[in-house]
Amino acid sequence: MDVTQAKQEHLLALKVMRLTKPTLFTNIPVTCEERDLPGDLFNQLMKDDPSTVKGAETLMLGEMLTLPQNFGNIFLGETFSSYISVHNDSQQVVKDILVKADLQTSSQRLNLSASSAAVAELKQDCCIDDVIHHEVKEIGTHILVCAVSYTTQTGEKMYFRKFFKFQVLKPLDVKTKFYNAESDLSSVTDEVFLEAQIQNITSSPMFMEKVSLEPSIMYNVAELNTVNHGGDSVSTFGTRTYLQPMDTRQYLYCLKPKQEFSEKVGVIKGVTVIGKLDIVWKTNLGERGRLQTSQLQRMAPGYGDVRLSLETIPDTVGLEEPFNITCKITNCSERTMDLVLEMCNTNSIHWCGVSGRQLGKLHPTSSLYLTLTLLSSVQGLQSVSGLRLTDTFLKRTYEYDDIAQVCVVSSK
Repeated sequence: MDVTQAKQEHLLALKVMRLTKPTLFTNIPVTCEERDLPGDLFNQLMKDDPSTVKGAETLMLGEMLTLPQNFGNIFLGETFSSYISVHNDSQQVVKDILVKADLQTSSQRLNLSASSAAVAELKQDCCIDDVIHHEVKEIGTHILVCAVSYTTQTGEKMYFRKFFKFQVLKPLDVKTKFYNAESDLSSVTDEVFLEAQIQNITSSPMFMEKVSLEPSIMYNVAELNTVNHGGDSVSTFGTRTYLQPMDTRQYLYCLKPKQEFSEKVGVIKGVTVIGKLDIVWKTNLGERGRLQTSQLQRMAPGYGDVRLSLETIPDTVGLEEPFNITCKITNCSERTMDLVLEMCNTNSIHWCGVSGRQLGKLHPTSSLYLTLTLLSSVQGLQSVSGLRLTDTFLKRTYEYDDIAQVCVVSSK
């Protein structure tokens, strides 16, 4: 905008106001004891004050609502609403009025105008009103650009703009941690536990309406944020899920690959997309905000080329008594293997059978099950170790220690 245009007086006046919900009026109670000099004067004044709560005059929070006195804070995920009014302050009729509202962010420019059609004419003391809404999805500096163009009675085309700058702040600090769990006795593939830490970094409390995990197509999710109380699922955070300023809350989820992906080892190997968090909250008399994180990724545990997992094992075995375990061997590589199994005794664990068994060829993503016999010569909690697999094609050896633990008790 040049200097001449900036100093030029226009026939139209543009006013822009942010639309926000009012807040509850707060007052500072002033009281004293009856034996003090004012006596019951202060208490009587508070009772007569229309802004106080009857019967609870000493509370700072009143019953009246107050309109916002300033622009206030705008947080990511909230809806920015603004009222735009163009008023004809002149004594003449203005024609072909076009009002345009754009929102400029660091990455894009958005048109927020409800209509792109021009108003044919605007008489004196009349106005054009518009309300715009926009869900804020970027943090940082935002500039609301309001442009007005019109034509005077003499046919002169006029144009002016106004800029309104505001900052969008981050309301929540979200941190995630992944924990890879080895497959249990009833599961073929690993489970993934996601811990989400959500901190309220605003200056007002939040009502957490919903915190959910939308899994990717490969996973099913189970929320671990409720407990069973009398047959009903009760939130671990209580009935009132308010998050005070600077408080942090931890949410836990368990993800398990779907059945169609459970046997495909190559699909869940390497970097895996887990899903995204969907967070919905309310503040300031029900103002709603929503955030959705980007796709969360975790690094799957590295099994190497060959994965050995335990399928069955007894909880308790007798001292020096043979017992059986079932192992599953999976080829996680992209080539065929020719495997040889060796069983090496330890100080407490002794394997029964012939070491150096030929297991044959194992194709990529294929698995085989083995039933092995062993016994323990030492009581107590013992670690099952000493298995070794060798790929005769590439002459590579894979050793497996601490496969499982078993409780050994006296057989007498």
